[in-house]
Amino acid sequence: MADMHVEFVTVERRFWSGSASMVVAKTTEGEIGIQPGHEPLLGELDTGGTVTVYTDEGKKVAAVEGGFISVTATKVSILGESAAWSDSIDRAAAEKSLAEAGDDASAAAVARGRLRAIEKAGA
Repeated sequence: MADMHVEFVTVERRFWSGSASMVVAKTTEGEIGIQPGHEPLLGELDTGGTVTVYTDEGKKVAAVEGGFISVTATKVSILGESAAWSDSIDRAAAEKSLAEAGDDASAAAVARGRLRAIEKAGA
């Protein structure tokens, strides 16, 4: 199976780096799937979106708070404001954040993204 290199960084740190057979990301234009040899593109990640990375070990799902995705034929660069793997997200805390978001659309989107990441991971 052909792989591509993925660099996933946030404002604070290198979040993840490695080989993947596919990356699925929620952008402001919709969800896109990237495989090796994909046409180059630059997209804006949706606030409260998710990124799923498919590796030889299985899939890894992260909640992402905005940023960008850049794709070449052999590399995917994900530049997120912040990110959290689904297995590190506290569901109760995310649900509480969503309930308390009120009129804050950005906070609600982030909380929904964290809950979506948990659901996509099957946790």
